[in-house]
Amino acid sequence: MPHTPVWFMRQAGRSLPEYHKVREGIPMLESCTRPELVAEITLQPVRRHNVDAAIYFSDIVVPLKAIGVDLDIKPGVGPVVAHPIRTRADLAQLRDLTPEDVWYVTEAVGLLTAELGATPLIGFAGAPFTLASYLVEGGPSRTYENAKAMMYGDPELWADLLDRLADITAAFLKVQIEAGASAVQLFDSWAGALAPADYRRSVLHASAKVFDAVAGYGVPRIHFGVGTGELLRLMGEAGADVVGVDWRVPLDEAARRVGPGKALQGNFDPTVLFAGKEAVETKAREVLDAAAGLEGHVFNLGHGVMPSTDPDALTRLAEFVHTETAR
Repeated sequence: MPHTPVWFMRQAGRSLPEYHKVREGIPMLESCTRPELVAEITLQPVRRHNVDAAIYFSDIVVPLKAIGVDLDIKPGVGPVVAHPIRTRADLAQLRDLTPEDVWYVTEAVGLLTAELGATPLIGFAGAPFTLASYLVEGGPSRTYENAKAMMYGDPELWADLLDRLADITAAFLKVQIEAGASAVQLFDSWAGALAPADYRRSVLHASAKVFDAVAGYGVPRIHFGVGTGELLRLMGEAGADVVGVDWRVPLDEAARRVGPGKALQGNFDPTVLFAGKEAVETKAREVLDAAAGLEGHVFNLGHGVMPSTDPDALTRLAEFVHTETAR
């Protein structure tokens, strides 16, 4: 590539007026099941920001909804589960995911790859720990007391829950890859709530199972979490080719923690986009300087795009990185 690749995970379209226009009146989960709408939303940031990859528009709970889990995404709250998983009997909610359950994903990816041409499409899924947190808590949580209570108090049930979620997640990623996705990302949004010893003992094996399941396809695999500075080496060990880094750890230090053989993705603080052009360029240069010696680097935000971000600031940031790193 003639420059450092740039893309914005995730939902770079959230701040775009054209995104709000096409989504108007359509609930989040429904919008994820309409192939033409998914394709349009996925393409919007590529058109607007000239980023180097398209990020498939979906939500981490889509595969759970597809297998019949009674859940909804409440605006301003997030995913809410009607019957949280607290006992072994509750595991019955989680059957295997088949390609037919998510036919709309196959269709949308087909539409996208036809339209994108040489621009890669990145598929994604939620990691077992983060999905388990939502399922056990019944919704978003700051403390994860129910999930952690199961993890510490009933490790066998916890292991079975994560194992089942690993199978569902792997099946969801396989559908995306087989339909034409050129890379996949596993989002462990809430893994930062764990101490390294707990991650190693109770979570790593499930994420590794997902990465192993898709290894044979030969597509790049990205692993990302928030607040995971203490877990970077372990997240690399789980099997990704690229480790996503949030803004709390500089990339050169992150590379030391992850160890050799991995590329890094990140790690511009999304809030800097509110600070004006000069501050954005200064911070972007800092990220690029810290990335100078890396084995591979994708410039990205250290978390998702905030909905109130000025779209022009994102366009300028992508252009700045392309210009600064032109080879």
